[in-house]
Amino acid sequence: MSQSTTFTILLGGELRLTERLRAAISGSRFIAADGGMRHAVALGVEPELWVGDFDSTPADLQAAFPDVPKQPYPAAKAATDGEIAVSEAIDRGAKRLILAGAMGGERSDHAIQHLLYGICLAEKGFDVLLTSGDEEAVPLRPGDLTLALPAGSLFSVLGFSDLSGLFIDNARYPLRDFHLPFGASRTISNVAEGDVRFSLGSGRAIILARPYDLSGV
Repeated sequence: MSQSTTFTILLGGELRLTERLRAAISGSRFIAADGGMRHAVALGVEPELWVGDFDSTPADLQAAFPDVPKQPYPAAKAATDGEIAVSEAIDRGAKRLILAGAMGGERSDHAIQHLLYGICLAEKGFDVLLTSGDEEAVPLRPGDLTLALPAGSLFSVLGFSDLSGLFIDNARYPLRDFHLPFGASRTISNVAEGDVRFSLGSGRAIILARPYDLSGV
């Protein structure tokens, strides 16, 4: 078995195979969370584990992957299938976690929880990417971060608390040592001018980027 410390968790939201997604998951190991296994077909991968209560998994999908070990859980459990899948990845040595299918779909509660969980994982020291293929989210913690984005693509910074000492460079609307009150919209809809550099003094945030949306050009 591969000893890669990058794990892609296949979740139930929307997912489209783009070049950025293909590059991100190259060399990754895979764990599927319940109905997220459907993405394994599109990605052309066979996960090493399939967890969940299987309440959203059609019989034909189960038949398509007879050799993938299943780890069933009761529907009345204390964590989501995605969180259980992440825990399994961590137990197997994960350092980088790609939550594929983490955004969009029919369940906005799950999508919002994935963003919150991504911040939680980042605060525990994991390298985290949430993606739908078209849209990407990266936790922004105190410190410095550079995000590779095409010039003209859209991105936003969503604060999950007050943000202090926020710097954004190489963007159409740069910020210097900015204080963003919780709930304020000042950092929505910015435009990358290439790789964007971020720095944060304190607070919790997510960078939400649309690398293929060049409407800001």
